[in-house]
Amino acid sequence: MPETQDWPEWWHWELELTPHVFKRIEDRDFNEVDLRQMLEHALGYHRDVVDGRWVIEARHDRQRWEIILEPDDVDQLLVVVTAYPMIK
Repeated sequence: MPETQDWPEWWHWELELTPHVFKRIEDRDFNEVDLRQMLEHALGYHRDVVDGRWVIEARHDRQRWEIILEPDDVDQLLVVVTAYPMIK
C-alpha cells in the first residue's frame, strides 16, 4: 500500500466488494484488478460525508478517481462501496 502518508489500521484489511461496486465496474469501464491497483497506488484519503465512510483518492487511465470505502470493524473487512472518475 502507499507509504507517502500514514494510513489507518483498516487499510490492510481484506477487501470486500459490494454488488453496487460490481455494477459500477460494468458502467464505468474498469475491472477488479484496476480497482486493486488504484488502491495499491492511492494518493491519499479523507472522511466521506457519510459517517463511517472514507474517500480514497487515486488515479486510473490518467484520470483522478475516488473510491468510497467503509471499514467493517467487526469482521475487519474493507468494504468497497463504489468508485468513480472525477469530473474534469
